[in-house]
Amino acid sequence: MKNDKLTNQYRVNEQIRAKEVRVVGDEGATVMPTRQALDLARQQGVDLVEISPNAQPPVCRIIDYSKFLYQQKKRQKEMKQKQVKVEVKEIRFGPQTDEHDYQFKLKHAQEFLAEGNKVRAYVFFRGRSILFKEQGEVLLLRFANDLEEYGKVEQLPKLEGKKMFLYMAPKKAGVAKQSQQKRDKIAAEAAQKEEVKAVEEERAVSNGLLANAKGGHDILKKLGLEDEV
Repeated sequence: MKNDKLTNQYRVNEQIRAKEVRVVGDEGATVMPTRQALDLARQQGVDLVEISPNAQPPVCRIIDYSKFLYQQKKRQKEMKQKQVKVEVKEIRFGPQTDEHDYQFKLKHAQEFLAEGNKVRAYVFFRGRSILFKEQGEVLLLRFANDLEEYGKVEQLPKLEGKKMFLYMAPKKAGVAKQSQQKRDKIAAEAAQKEEVKAVEEERAVSNGLLANAKGGHDILKKLGLEDEV
């Protein structure tokens, strides 16, 4: 078996040192001597795997070790895929950015923050334009104020060399895109609900027709016209 972190993370069979363990399974948990748990694992042709060594007593599962490792790796992969990756998006301004360009970049920053990304906005001072650093600071402060609904300031405008930086983080975590598997699952559940709804409606209609038919039969019987129909 490959020497990786996951493989060496768990004690198996004779590696388990505790005198007794808590064996968990589909039917619940049972505390028993480790030797007895090992015997049960051997009878089933599988392994005794220690999954929680710090518990008192340690918690174990009776399961095929290769299958257990596969399940753990699969679970770790799924958890990693669910994590939202946060990126830092850059927005660049000049010290004398016009209004049209400002609004264009503001819209992009709103989208970046709404998606859960951070924004690093900066004003680049070229040559003598460093004389307008106060104007650049005012621009960045306006930018932060206009993004108040989407993000929060992590660092106020700060001059570093020829650039003045402003850092902003999203107020809410970005929503990760749904995987195709999840979209298929949602679609299947919706289709199933529609099918159940259709069956219930059909049943309701059938019950109504049956009730109407029975009611009509009773009326005809009372009027003595049943044989004429």
